[in-house]
Amino acid sequence: MKITILLENSDGNNGCAFEHGLSVYIETARHRILADTGASGKSIENAALLGIDLSKVDLVFLSHGHYDHSGGILDFYKLNKTAPVYMQKTAVLEYYSGEKFIGIAPEIKDLPTVHFLDGNYKVDDEVEFFSGVVERRYWPSGNFTMARKVGDSMVPDTFDHEQSLVIHGEKEVLVCGCAHCGILNILDKYRSLFGRDPELVIGGFHMMKKTDYTEEEKELVIRTAEELAQMDTVFYTGHCTGGKALSLMSPILSEKLIPLYSGMEVL
Repeated sequence: MKITILLENSDGNNGCAFEHGLSVYIETARHRILADTGASGKSIENAALLGIDLSKVDLVFLSHGHYDHSGGILDFYKLNKTAPVYMQKTAVLEYYSGEKFIGIAPEIKDLPTVHFLDGNYKVDDEVEFFSGVVERRYWPSGNFTMARKVGDSMVPDTFDHEQSLVIHGEKEVLVCGCAHCGILNILDKYRSLFGRDPELVIGGFHMMKKTDYTEEEKELVIRTAEELAQMDTVFYTGHCTGGKALSLMSPILSEKLIPLYSGMEVL
């Protein structure tokens, strides 16, 4: 198995571009997978810089309907017009953060390679996706500013468009995108489906804030880290996790918590 972070918020001093977004390339015994595509075509450019041939990708996974995970899809399609792009059917609806539109480019939904899903989906014994995380334990506070436009009204985003990628191979891997539904809730769902914890988790935890944390928010981050520390799992996180959260979680998780950066080789 090979896992490379094509794009993330952080500079790894390796010549790779970085921006607010996430894109992960995964090679398994059977598949070459592109999980999310960052906010722009920079993820595609980084792949070329790293010697990764995206024309050989046979599966694209979109974790949810936000621009910072879908922005490279149109550029990818110019290179690869055969790989199916899997997303939840609600991923193409109109999503906002405050007054800012943060949804995917409208043209994406019309690509002939897009496959719209309604819930869990199993590709084969090696790759599957799950959604439907409805619990609200330790709900990330950043979600409260996010909404879906319905007609002329804004309603709170329930994140039913979010899905997680599971790889069964030499390592059990969970790719969680932004974990808007809460990383602990997603892991609870994983255990309910597979009866165990993943060995690796890759993705953001949506704990980023531009302002200081309240005491309640600090406590949420710390309690999350304490629960994660009880698992025999390594967490590769960044993007929307945020530096403040990483600094609070790192003393608790120690070597189980590894920050992401563009161009990073996870495996």
